[in-house]
Amino acid sequence: MPIINRVADFHDDLTEWRREIHAHPETAFEEVRTAALVAEKLESFGIEVHTGLAKTGVVGVLRSGSSDRTIGLRADMDALHLQELNEFAHRSRHDGKMHACGHDGHTIMLLGAARYLAETKNFDGTVFFIFQPAEENEAGGKVMVDEGLFEQFPCTAVYGMHNMPGIPVGQIAMMPGPMMASSDMFQIRIDGVGAHGAFPHEGVDPVLVGSEIVMAMQRVVSRSTDPMKQAVISVTQFNAGHTTNVIPQTAELAGTTRAFLPDVQDLIETEMRRIAEGVAAAHNARVEVIYDRRYPPTVNTAEETERAAAAAAVVVGEGNVRRDLQPIMGAEDFAWMLQAKPGCYVWIGNGEGEHGGCMVHNPNYDFNDEILPIGASYWSKLVEQELNAS
Repeated sequence: MPIINRVADFHDDLTEWRREIHAHPETAFEEVRTAALVAEKLESFGIEVHTGLAKTGVVGVLRSGSSDRTIGLRADMDALHLQELNEFAHRSRHDGKMHACGHDGHTIMLLGAARYLAETKNFDGTVFFIFQPAEENEAGGKVMVDEGLFEQFPCTAVYGMHNMPGIPVGQIAMMPGPMMASSDMFQIRIDGVGAHGAFPHEGVDPVLVGSEIVMAMQRVVSRSTDPMKQAVISVTQFNAGHTTNVIPQTAELAGTTRAFLPDVQDLIETEMRRIAEGVAAAHNARVEVIYDRRYPPTVNTAEETERAAAAAAVVVGEGNVRRDLQPIMGAEDFAWMLQAKPGCYVWIGNGEGEHGGCMVHNPNYDFNDEILPIGASYWSKLVEQELNAS
């Protein structure tokens, strides 16, 4: 595997930095320590540093030659609200917070590329190193875009990368079109009439209404959605009542929906409202539906996907560039950047088995330091390819 020799030389440094971030996780818009480390490293490489976008975002700017060509590379920095169960030396020092998704590794792979590219400058144009806060649940990517990311740093195209447990080390996966799904959240409040559990006819039971809504919503996927277009509706909360002999006054449902296409998102929201209102009306109850469009689908553009594949093949070999995987129903707020600019999001193999195969968002997860130079080499080769100096 032709990892760049110079990147391999500082693999130990990358590992040390990654474990330092892992030990000090910071969640959405609180990545003060992490952002300071990123800014300090970029400055030490001689890279121009900008801070303040989306509160804790950092953008490094590196220019070489005279071309006006540009490229954006993005890494996320935030951790999760999760208690770490690992016992190794670099485990989280902060109860209830951990890097359970590998954003610590994403940050360091991009820093590794920044270090190499600042040393060699074997490209002609401008690289924007985008270190984004608040990917988990808070859409920091959207905030950066809304606050003028691409007006201040006008990328021709933007690229992202995420580790993927279960994909072997040394493989990188991508596909044109939808890579990951949308993620929308919903809440349904049902107002009935409370009553004694022995006299249900004197009330309007919101638990019964909610139960019918849950069951009816399942047909949106099975009967209202084109079977060639995937969708998921998951009711993950059902809260009602405080004691066993009282029919409650209210009930609340909440959950998430997923889709790969905007028209399916529209269908889900429309049908969900119609079902909830219709079922409630049939029982003489009142209902309020709050539907929150959170993350759109992550959609790669075809040309940029081929460019990403070509750069990945230089690092891992054509046979290890995976094009056979299916999109997944997880969501990613890099989608907001891909709505603003063409680009490609890839998965880099985190490994299989005990060491690299533990899935993300698990209290026993850890980023595989073995892949740090692979990711940094991919970023570097992508820049040298897209901003070719010859």
